Amino acid sequence: MEDELKRPAAGSGQAGHRRLNAGKLTGQKPALKMREVWSIRTRLELNGNVRNLVLFNLAIDSKLRGCDLVRLKVGDVVAGGHVKSRGMIIQKKTGRPVQFEITENTRRSIIALFSHALPSLEDYLFQSRLEASPHLSTRQYARIVRGWVASIGLNPATYGTHSLRRTKVALIYRKTGNLRAVQLLLGRTKLESAVRYLGVDVDDALEISTGIDL
Repeated sequence: MEDELKRPAAGSGQAGHRRLNAGKLTGQKPALKMREVWSIRTRLELNGNVRNLVLFNLAIDSKLRGCDLVRLKVGDVVAGGHVKSRGMIIQKKTGRPVQFEITENTRRSIIALFSHALPSLEDYLFQSRLEASPHLSTRQYARIVRGWVASIGLNPATYGTHSLRRTKVALIYRKTGNLRAVQLLLGRTKLESAVRYLGVDVDDALEISTGIDL
């Protein structure tokens, strides 16, 4: 069912690269665990920060890259005065469409965000407070994510925006072992790239195989 809304000066070269990454952990960002997702969500609900609650919920649901998440428009999640149960966008990086679900928790938070009036469907969902940017920038989004993970005692240098992108697909993979589903949900063109992105290794494969008793 769809839910109804009311309508009313850096260095260059290798040396520069080392300086920029000094003190930071590089490599693949781990997914959040379910209890960590709920810890962040609960904090946002208690703080009454509805915009950031929608941002967090959609980051988990959509599994979008940060550059696509911040460019979402109202019309991507709302149609005919209702919050959609599914959305679809064209990915900036690949130019290919990808669909995503909008779960009940997320729909409720979107309704709360537009409780007073529904803006134009062409408006950006996450508008920036900076005049130079029409929507939240990826840098602003990354800074917000660092604040979220730090608020529940995680190391902001270890987790990032890709942690949120990976979270739901990592859980789906652990429960089902279905890499094809992961590939489609991430909007990846090749199964091999989904495997690399998810960080699937031999131990994962063996664990799945162990659960199959012939």
